[in-house]
Amino acid sequence: MSPLPPLLLLLLSLEPLGAALIRIPLRRARGAPNPLREWGQPGEPPRMGAPSPGNKSISVSLSNLLNVQYYGDIGLGTPPQIFSVVFDTGSSNLWVPSRRCLFFSLPCWFHHRFNPKASSSFKPNGTKFAIQYGTGRLSGILSEDKLTIGGVSGASVMFGEALWEPSLAFAASQFDGILGLGFPILAVGGVRPPLDALVDQGLLDKPVFSFYLNRDPEAASGGELVLGGVDPAHYVPPLIFLPVTLPAYWQISMERVTVGPGLTLCPRGCAAVLDTGTPVITGPSEDIQALNGALGGAPLPAGAYLIPCSLLPTLPAVSFLLGGTWFNLTAQDYVIQIVFGGVRLCVSGFRGLDVPPPAGPLWILGDVFLGAHVAVFDRGDPRGGARVGLARARARGAGPDHAQAQFPGGGRPG
Repeated sequence: MSPLPPLLLLLLSLEPLGAALIRIPLRRARGAPNPLREWGQPGEPPRMGAPSPGNKSISVSLSNLLNVQYYGDIGLGTPPQIFSVVFDTGSSNLWVPSRRCLFFSLPCWFHHRFNPKASSSFKPNGTKFAIQYGTGRLSGILSEDKLTIGGVSGASVMFGEALWEPSLAFAASQFDGILGLGFPILAVGGVRPPLDALVDQGLLDKPVFSFYLNRDPEAASGGELVLGGVDPAHYVPPLIFLPVTLPAYWQISMERVTVGPGLTLCPRGCAAVLDTGTPVITGPSEDIQALNGALGGAPLPAGAYLIPCSLLPTLPAVSFLLGGTWFNLTAQDYVIQIVFGGVRLCVSGFRGLDVPPPAGPLWILGDVFLGAHVAVFDRGDPRGGARVGLARARARGAGPDHAQAQFPGGGRPG
């Protein structure tokens, strides 16, 4: 079964969703969800990685599906039942489908389900929970069991067993569930987020993590998530650190946005959220309409814009001024290219989303932005507040000198 028709539909409907290191290499997805896979059977354990010597590092493979979904494998229970999850900075709960989910919950037919009877370390809780994402909602019950992430196991975590997933977006997704990396205040039901549980139980030195998302559609690797720090090999120095202005989402201040030399948006500054769970960049509808107009985009249903692929070599840079440094995106960064039936489609990576006050208006810098940059998410400590570090991602296989020349970390707008 070809994955492209449901993925194209999904793309048109997407909205926001020296320390010890846990290293999670990102793996590129192949194939499509299989609805004929035996319902409720856990997946075969993938290569979950092993701790790096002396550092408590953990490696878990993550996948990149057409630069639209990034996800990776974790284990829940004893022995571990394997699930693919999105590592989402825009939420703070961990959930996976349950073997006890309702029969008419269609996504259960497409995904692995957690079986509490197959785990010797399972602890029932039974508290009901419900979560609303930009592209779907779900509900279920809370449970407790052991988390395996890479080569490290034994962390007790509270997670959700999804019993009802009415949204078709989850059925079309290759991931089974979501692991939230937002702040504890976002956690539904007051659950301790997985990152905090790892720190509390001594499996991670500090609540810091970083993302490197590989945007090369031909690469086998989808990038890497590092829990506990950042790998310098992933980026071109320097890292530019920005304070988090609202410690719930990873929200920062943005000075302005420019499209080539002729269009300036957010001229008096605005709020921006860094969100790995959102595949595109969103902003106020009026701004995004002007931006896509400057790119020659034609509106499609559900707020997407189609761009003639022949225009890519001539399209202007889109630049974001953050902390006094310009972070530039080229057309290769912000245009999502899909080949379907021998035809190449070019879809704009900018979508309109109006977030009402008091939370909005704001921009969401999703994977289109984060794919071009390495982002370090630092929750801070009592002596210092939370912050985000950004630097241009290094081309895979490029040496430091080559990367510095080709990919400056900041500078003047495009």
